[in-house]
Amino acid sequence: MRVVRCARTLLGHSPKLSPTKIKRMCGIVGYVGDNKSIEVLMGGLRRLEYRGYDSAGIAVIDAAGRLNTAKRSGKLVALTNELAAHPINEGSTGIGHTRWATHGGPTDQNAHPHLGDNGKLALIHNGIIENFAPLRDELLAEGFTFASETDTEVAAVLLGREYQRTGDLGEAFRAIVGRLDGAFTLLAVHQDQPGVVVGARRNSPLVIGLGDGENFLGSDVAAFVEYTRRAVAIGQDQIVTITPELVSVTDFAGVPVEVEEFEIAWDASASDKGGWSSFMAKEVSEQPDAVANTLRGRIVDGVVAIPELTAFGDDVLAGINRIVIVACGTASYAGQVAKYAIEKWARVPVDVELSHEFRYREPILTDDTLVVSISQSGETMDTLMAVKYARAEGAKAISICNTQGATIPRESDAVIYTHAGPEVAVASTKAFVAQITALYLFALHFARVRGSLTVAELAEQAAELQAIPDKIATVLLQGPAVKQLATWMSDTRAVLFLGRHVGFPIALEGALKLKELAYIHAEGFAAGELKHGPIALIEPGQPVFVVVPSPRGSAHLHPKVVSNIQEIRARGARIIAIAELGDAAVLPFADTVIHIPLAAPLFEPLLAVVPLQLFAMELAVAKGLDVDQPRNLAKSVTVE
Repeated sequence: MRVVRCARTLLGHSPKLSPTKIKRMCGIVGYVGDNKSIEVLMGGLRRLEYRGYDSAGIAVIDAAGRLNTAKRSGKLVALTNELAAHPINEGSTGIGHTRWATHGGPTDQNAHPHLGDNGKLALIHNGIIENFAPLRDELLAEGFTFASETDTEVAAVLLGREYQRTGDLGEAFRAIVGRLDGAFTLLAVHQDQPGVVVGARRNSPLVIGLGDGENFLGSDVAAFVEYTRRAVAIGQDQIVTITPELVSVTDFAGVPVEVEEFEIAWDASASDKGGWSSFMAKEVSEQPDAVANTLRGRIVDGVVAIPELTAFGDDVLAGINRIVIVACGTASYAGQVAKYAIEKWARVPVDVELSHEFRYREPILTDDTLVVSISQSGETMDTLMAVKYARAEGAKAISICNTQGATIPRESDAVIYTHAGPEVAVASTKAFVAQITALYLFALHFARVRGSLTVAELAEQAAELQAIPDKIATVLLQGPAVKQLATWMSDTRAVLFLGRHVGFPIALEGALKLKELAYIHAEGFAAGELKHGPIALIEPGQPVFVVVPSPRGSAHLHPKVVSNIQEIRARGARIIAIAELGDAAVLPFADTVIHIPLAAPLFEPLLAVVPLQLFAMELAVAKGLDVDQPRNLAKSVTVE
């Protein structure tokens, strides 16, 4: 099989960045090879379910050269039942899709694939084609008809029309992609070209899986990891053609593009529940390993040195005088925690900004500014556009990411992978602690380069970090007690979370988890803000989680938080304290104390967040809710 090798310079960084909107991350899989397309497509779609969807479908070219499709609204089981009731012939070429409705509701007609060229071409799509309306009008004027309300069918009909002219799927793609505005990953097959799947990508992920006599396409590697661990990421504005023996990548103009092969660091079993009641329960339990894997190879003899930053250059890093962290949701809270560590250890000012607000206020960026982006998937559109904007303005960019071959790392000057393994549940848990760990490693690496900590101080902090996996494992032993607490509180309608210093972003994260999973009102506050308004919310029986700082390492903050607890308890609040083992000062004032092991103050967030994750998960379970796929949410929300 021929695969062209890497050329980073072809990724391109355009200074002209227009606002782009795309939908939540649909699941896409394509296959050419043996006579097992349905098996591969359905298996891939099952592993992509975590992305969230409301319909699913497949298209297969059978051995007789006929194009067959099946699609149904609802969960994947509806498509499975449809295939059982009305089987289609197996084949060696196919594409599959799970859709999150945008243009047109979640109906059978709007599900993908959509057809073109009189039913001989099938196309699937992730993204939004913003100019679909004028294109649809153009096609209607030429006599074409439509069976759905989707923007995707417009692309299918447009591609089919072009195929009638060219007779070649790749050439037809090159002719139409320049006419599409917005963001898209498109995959298509045509019954006149069996053994060929063609895809195109703009601002939406696409990855190639390299097999032996077979090749794959997917919106991420989970789509094909059961069959191969060799993969290639597709760059911006590129077209890929796969056959059983060939992988070809060009830009939109047809110029061949070099690509880089990488090895997937986990196998298919990592994306299975493995006997756990939910993916979230499994992933919470994997947090000691997630932190340990993120640390592996980056602390040697007490010295933090991140190999991925070697190419970035210590001289460049030493010249950085300001850091801006950009992220969304849970990742932004990891950034807020890291701000305390970076400023304390490296003595450089740090701002933490929501990616979707960042570029619209025209921030001041210079060549001595470093933008650190955080994204589990590496495809979050808000964060991607923030990185592109920062680089266009002359800033440096480093990404913290959990997904190999993702777009944000490729658009950055350097990447620190977290190595947390696949995170399937929508609510982030192990990715969050791995992100904090990676950011702390960066902070210590940066401090070493700047000389702001002594060798002894660096070694002390590195030792604290290396002890975290075992300490998280200890916190997890309190799972049954947290479950009982959640069961008792299953009728709770609102919960407040308080914290100070690094405990504040953990309070925000605890509230977010509860909102995501249990669908109840939850708010996180800086404990010092209580007397400036939020204390008005306190009434008898109001549950309040308090992240209590260590009385050892935070002697000036600890008594203030205990005073906060006394204030709200006096007004009838029910206090659940997250406090370190041996903190006797909290005991008289808390209704429940969840103990965490002793740790230096900056490292307590990695421990204190775990009971909050467990509580949100168990409360959702007690309410009979789906903790892996909460309503209205998908794993990667990419609305820009």
